[in-house]
Amino acid sequence: MARPYAIYDVFTSQKLEGNPLAVVFDAEGLDDRAMQVIATEFNLSETVFVFKPEHVSHVARLRIFTTTRELPFAGHPTVGAAVALAELRNGEDRDIVQVLEENVGPVRCAVRLKTGSATFAEFDLPRKSRRLDARFDRQALADALSLKSTQIGFENHVPSLWSAGVPFVMLPLHDVAAVSAIDFDPAAWEQLAPMADGVLASAYVYCRGGINHQARFHARMFSCGLGIMEDPATGSAAAALSGAIHHFDQLIDGHYPILIEQGVEMGRPSFIHLHLDIHKSEIATARIGGAAIKVASGELYL
Repeated sequence: MARPYAIYDVFTSQKLEGNPLAVVFDAEGLDDRAMQVIATEFNLSETVFVFKPEHVSHVARLRIFTTTRELPFAGHPTVGAAVALAELRNGEDRDIVQVLEENVGPVRCAVRLKTGSATFAEFDLPRKSRRLDARFDRQALADALSLKSTQIGFENHVPSLWSAGVPFVMLPLHDVAAVSAIDFDPAAWEQLAPMADGVLASAYVYCRGGINHQARFHARMFSCGLGIMEDPATGSAAAALSGAIHHFDQLIDGHYPILIEQGVEMGRPSFIHLHLDIHKSEIATARIGGAAIKVASGELYL
């Protein structure tokens, strides 16, 4: 049977930038192996499959696959699928709220449709970021990044392990120059990275500032365990980073809009909007958003 699909560039309003995503509609009847093979065929960092929702008030159930495994949650498939479904179901300018079912749980998304431009979507984090127990050898980390150990860390930020559904080793670096100079060694990373939530933790490298003057943080993400050598935009990592920012920057009560740039070194600049609301010294709510724009569509004959 023919199954329609679309390709979206996510966390960008410019075509051929950001993080590409395949959205397969009408996925009913596809088993785990079929979805994994299809994701491998697309050969993108992630492919999302759309099923009928289990709850009548929800819009869809999503299953998310990298080229090697299924994920319980991921940011750019959530944003991209929210945009794709909103555009498919609503042909006019409007703001809508929809709930998507993911393996991590229900995810509430707000979408702003605007004719002639990229669509913006924002979702509430289904899980708050939590710090996991881990210790790191600074020199081993530096070797895996092909950097000097003195380039690791800034201010109060030190290497740490965080997860909001997918685990990441948060690696603060001194500046943008250090982040840009990374020559990632996957073999060395596999020797030192901890296992968490049943997977090898990925490397998320970040520093303050950015190429874009509005960016608060500049980041890169490398993942051996997910089959992604480098990712141009990683919403699940930004979700995990929220905990590190709150912890190391000791945020006081208030609202914090944080723009994270990623993918610059890959020639696919991406912009992830992270919003934190701090109440009584804790993260009360956290949201991630970004734009997405369709670049292709077609049918799978499966």
